[in-house]
Amino acid sequence: MSTDRQADAPKDPATPEAAPSGTEAAERRGAAEAGPENAAPHAAPEPGTAAAGTGGAGTTEAAEPSAAEDGAADGTAVDAGSDAAEGEEAAADGPEDGDEAGDEAEDGDEAEGGAGAQGAEGGEEAGKPALSEAAAELAAQKVERERIARRKAERQGPVDAGAKLSGKAADLLAAVRAVESGEKPSPVYFDEAPVAPRRAPEAPAAPRPARPAAPAPTAAGIEGVRAVLARGGAPEALAVPAATALGEDAAERLAEDPWQLLAVSGVRPTQADGFARALLGQDAGPGDERRAAALVGWLLEQAALKGHTALEAPTLEAALAQYGVPDPAGSLEQAIGEGAVLVFQEPLGPPVAEGEEQPVRVLVGLEGYALAEESLADGLARLANTFNDPADWEKAATGPGAELIRAVSGHGLVTHTGGEAARAEPLALLAAARDLGLRVCLAAHTPAHGAVTVADLLSGAAGPGRDADGQFAVDLLVVLDAPQLDVESAAALVESVPDGARLVLSGDPGVLGSAGPGRVFADVLAARACPQLVSRTPDPGPVGELVSGVGVGELNQVDAPGKEVVIVPVRDAGEAVHRCVQLVAESVPRAFGIPVDAVQVITPGHGGSAGTRALNAALKERLNPGPGRFGGFDPGDRVVHVPSPGRAVPARVVSADAQGLHLDAAGARIVVPKEQVESRVRHGWAVTAHQAVGARWPAVVVVLPGDAAQALSRDWVYTAFGRAERHLSVVHGVDQALPRAVAEVLPKPRTTRLTGLLRALVAAARDQPE
Repeated sequence: MSTDRQADAPKDPATPEAAPSGTEAAERRGAAEAGPENAAPHAAPEPGTAAAGTGGAGTTEAAEPSAAEDGAADGTAVDAGSDAAEGEEAAADGPEDGDEAGDEAEDGDEAEGGAGAQGAEGGEEAGKPALSEAAAELAAQKVERERIARRKAERQGPVDAGAKLSGKAADLLAAVRAVESGEKPSPVYFDEAPVAPRRAPEAPAAPRPARPAAPAPTAAGIEGVRAVLARGGAPEALAVPAATALGEDAAERLAEDPWQLLAVSGVRPTQADGFARALLGQDAGPGDERRAAALVGWLLEQAALKGHTALEAPTLEAALAQYGVPDPAGSLEQAIGEGAVLVFQEPLGPPVAEGEEQPVRVLVGLEGYALAEESLADGLARLANTFNDPADWEKAATGPGAELIRAVSGHGLVTHTGGEAARAEPLALLAAARDLGLRVCLAAHTPAHGAVTVADLLSGAAGPGRDADGQFAVDLLVVLDAPQLDVESAAALVESVPDGARLVLSGDPGVLGSAGPGRVFADVLAARACPQLVSRTPDPGPVGELVSGVGVGELNQVDAPGKEVVIVPVRDAGEAVHRCVQLVAESVPRAFGIPVDAVQVITPGHGGSAGTRALNAALKERLNPGPGRFGGFDPGDRVVHVPSPGRAVPARVVSADAQGLHLDAAGARIVVPKEQVESRVRHGWAVTAHQAVGARWPAVVVVLPGDAAQALSRDWVYTAFGRAERHLSVVHGVDQALPRAVAEVLPKPRTTRLTGLLRALVAAARDQPE
């Protein structure tokens, strides 16, 4: 299946574009809340009554969607191509933002840049009464980042690899070198000549889940921030998030530099500009150095929400110009010189002859992602070069996983690609390793039989535990759903794998990428830094045949004698909602004997007249009607709990009390504090493909209303269709947009550094004497 990451038609999140007006943003927000249309009654669509297969125009009678329909959904539905400038359109006023704080982050390109992807930590209990699972995970990641920073400080210092630079690259590097002898260390790291792979020094003990989270802002601190916000005419609701984001002296920092309000998730540049004008008067001009510095950081954060770990310097300068910064190049140089951001150079093309100038691209990034990406590259190189060579592996290399077993027997780092059926191969590897007496662990993005989730493994809530050095007590770690690893969680994971252990990254490169920044699995594959095993095990049945075709850009008509694949054409969004409810509540259970609870609805976005909100409202009315007395929820409601950005835990509402909303997640009890319910829990009969990735259901109903046509891409369709095990119904209202998306709309590219870092480390290791 295709892993091509070429540029596609939608715009890159950092491509400069004029910032939209407040009126346009309000219109989009208004359109987002349009409810389902009143559908005329229809006979329930029995699976199989529509044409089986998905052969393009011949299988649908839907009318061409109008321009108005294409814009009807909110940013979470169709603004997949919005750039950093369009972060202004993200809703930031009122409770709607909180509702999207976790889900928009996990929806990646379905979310607008300004939506609050960095909301409050989740409230899921992790079995430790003193600390929630999400807080423990965040605390663990914080300490892991501190350890990464300490390791980085132990290096010999950056290699002087910029002597041949000229033009913009030389200007940027000059700005950095001007402060290299100052009070702070140089913020520049060069990728051209990294240090050779080495065994990691002994690490301090890793964090335990009981480690306390960062202290909450004090009441006095919040009151001080509230007073500053009031002077600037900003909503008082921003007081707590601003105090949390800016720390103890938040009030003083805001008063001195009002544009630091951009550090609060969901705040847009136009709002920060208005706040600054109210506090500073005529001194708050577009060329203010404080404004430019804040915009640089904000643009990079918005790019991170789209998956980038860095941006090219010219792209960042163009985005600054779109926000009225009079000297974008100078402002960027100043931000680099002050250490607010880091600058890197990456060689372009093969090495050139001595005396010739090596073409490079200049990248700018935030320190946290830069350190994580470099630590991840170091850790992967370490594992590739420190594995032990046990005996008897060859005897175990039999059956469906034989090729993978042989690869792992001689290498510390291996990648494995394939569809759902290919998961049998890493499972066979685990069984063989266990028979050899090795300590093994299987981790996955979502709960799975015999596996722990990556989040639980990192937080310590599940898994093999850690040794005295803070590393996992394993000899072999297999990670399924590897495309869902973002750069920070991947760095924390790899840093915790001990020397001599083996790591297998396994996944389907055709699915949607991670919710967080980075494209870890794709970058490792592109670097060719380790053996790559490509499974030849096909996914079975008509659904598997259909999904395999989508993976190579073909929307084929498949033979489905058992009605495994059914297309249900619809004319408009109202009919799409009506048909979806009939399929879930009547047709699929009656035709296939699949319980209603085993049928999952997937749609491109949350907003719009057939997004998750509208579909969940209709499905709740049919399947579990009630007044929603627990913050909009009733006992028995099917929900999705988002304990942290990028995670979606299916659950069911049990009850509510003073502690919060009680959920049952596959037998595990979760209590969500009542103040987090609105932002961390949403109904779950219908979800987005980003929320569904990593999980599968016996039956899936994919709803494609006309206003979602622009949100479709090959990887979205591949992911959504691939969630079905036995039956797939497609409520089809996008006409030719579906085959066009499969054939032409490739995954959106992400700007990252991991591939270059790994290639350089491999080259350096190859040049080392034996």
